[in-house]
Amino acid sequence: MTGRPVRTGRGAGQASAGELLELVRSRRAVTRGALQQATGLSRATVGQRLDRLFRAGWLREGAGGPVESPLGGRPSITLEFDDEHAVVLAADLDTRHARAAVLSLSGEILAEHSGTLVVDDGPDLVLGELGRWFGELLEKTGRGAESVCGVGLAVPGPVDTESGRVVQPPIMPGWDGYDIRSRLARALAEHTGAAEVPVLVDNDANLMAYGEQRTGYPDCSAFVLVKVSTGIGAGVVVDGAVFRGIDGGAGDLGHIRVPEGAQMLCRCGSYGCLAAVASGGAVARRLAETGVPAASGSDVRDLLASGHPEAVGLAREAGRRVGDVLATVVTLLNPGVLMIAGDLAGTPFLTGVRELLYQRALPRSTAHLDVVTSRLGERSGLVGAGAMVVEHLYAPERVEERLRALGV
Repeated sequence: MTGRPVRTGRGAGQASAGELLELVRSRRAVTRGALQQATGLSRATVGQRLDRLFRAGWLREGAGGPVESPLGGRPSITLEFDDEHAVVLAADLDTRHARAAVLSLSGEILAEHSGTLVVDDGPDLVLGELGRWFGELLEKTGRGAESVCGVGLAVPGPVDTESGRVVQPPIMPGWDGYDIRSRLARALAEHTGAAEVPVLVDNDANLMAYGEQRTGYPDCSAFVLVKVSTGIGAGVVVDGAVFRGIDGGAGDLGHIRVPEGAQMLCRCGSYGCLAAVASGGAVARRLAETGVPAASGSDVRDLLASGHPEAVGLAREAGRRVGDVLATVVTLLNPGVLMIAGDLAGTPFLTGVRELLYQRALPRSTAHLDVVTSRLGERSGLVGAGAMVVEHLYAPERVEERLRALGV
């Protein structure tokens, strides 16, 4: 703590209950005295603000016992965010597979289910099935519909996060402009009885990057994750926030044109895209042409796990092509961490990425760069989706709205 009033946008001594909650959640101030010092609020006003948060069930006294007060006097009781007062539902859609979970507000996965779910079957069927999965997961955890505070969904396409609608997705036929939020909310109500639960939607690579950065690299101010599965996408986290561009299109790495793919038709309808020559789908196609049974990135992943020599060679070649493009990305963004995730995120592909990345990028751009693979694995999208919901619902300005709705 610096002892200076926290910036609230309304001047010293005007911090809201939501801003106090943010200070406690971030562990920047965890006692009443520290909150007074950080905000410039009087002891009585801090007490009034905290009383609202306690009555909402969002704060509790810490288990560590009293600590020394920064203002002197008697030791103070610590405060902490009560991450048990609600749960979050999260789902991560891939092209032919999906994963869903119930998470605590701190990101712990309480129950999880994965299975085949094909996005080509269309949003109505897929979202209806997700609602059924959520109902079964809630029953498994013993939590009722009233405990659900929000739903987060990761999808393999560009998303307008204001509307929650997918925008011209190359690999999600039938989803363009579809009202995902309303359909998933209806499915949730049908299978759980939950009503008026907020639904948030974002691109899968964005949420994977968010989950990985928050969990494993919280001090990295420029973080890039590249997901290489049936398609190729990237998520960028700058100063702790997902960078989406002006309309959700940032990170669409797979549709950068590359000379090697000039004659290759991409699923987006264009020729020459990186995804057409270096994605899991592209590798699967090349394997199938030689008689190896492979139809998707997940099939390639299984072949790589078994050490299939042709799959290993093609994965390394794909890594080199992606590494060539990533040299530009690294030069532009100067990230501290470049993470490779998805079906092809193994040693052969990573070796190929490093070969071309370090050859083509300036040494200055890679001097402090860590090139790594996923820590959370297949759960990264779920963790990121859950975190997105929590950060949205407990943002200071939204806390005030929600407290008023609760009558506190």
